[in-house]
Amino acid sequence: MAATVGEPVVRLDNVVKIYRTPGAGVEVCALRGLTLSIQRGEYAAIVGPSGSGKSTLLNILGCLDRPTSGTYWLDDRDVSRLDDDELSDIRGRRIGFVFQSFNLIPTQTVLENLETPLFYQGRPPRERRAQALALIEKVGLTDRHHHRPHELSGGQQQRVAIARALVNDPAILLADEPTGNLDSKTGVLILEQLDELNAQGRTVIIVSHDINVAKRCRRIIELRDGQIYSDG
Repeated sequence: MAATVGEPVVRLDNVVKIYRTPGAGVEVCALRGLTLSIQRGEYAAIVGPSGSGKSTLLNILGCLDRPTSGTYWLDDRDVSRLDDDELSDIRGRRIGFVFQSFNLIPTQTVLENLETPLFYQGRPPRERRAQALALIEKVGLTDRHHHRPHELSGGQQQRVAIARALVNDPAILLADEPTGNLDSKTGVLILEQLDELNAQGRTVIIVSHDINVAKRCRRIIELRDGQIYSDG
């Protein structure tokens, strides 16, 4: 069943991002007055050629960077002018990340990888364990919860990454090239998992260069030269 789309969870108003090379006086305008709204429960893809601004937009959406000008509202909060500590807190509590390279802690088990972000949120041990085990079951890895990342296949590692991205019940789930390091069959299984999360009401935003990945989404936002070229 498709998710019910609701009020805006992400809103960017006239966002400009300029990168400056220290000492060289070189400026690169990565985003040029971009205005974008994504509704709660949407399944959206951000696509575009290299240099189009995809990575910059991802960094701003994920509160890894802030605009040079313009505003970014996440869940009715203007996060575009927060300091580094405040941005870190928002990332930890309101945003879930799924990366191409998985970004799991290699020395920790599957269970520990999920418990660690909950520890930093101050959750008590019993609650951390229960929530982590429930998410491990959700992604079908109950029999692997004591394994370390190197003992898992690429697809299993990505499923762990998805489970970890959900531990904070994020406002948005950002998937950056989530199938980039996977074979085609495994990639389809991961995309099916993202499909299911969206069908359950989760706001999912995929950043990809692969149009076949983007076509799974109900909305495709194409960037060119730091601006929205098409949106449909």
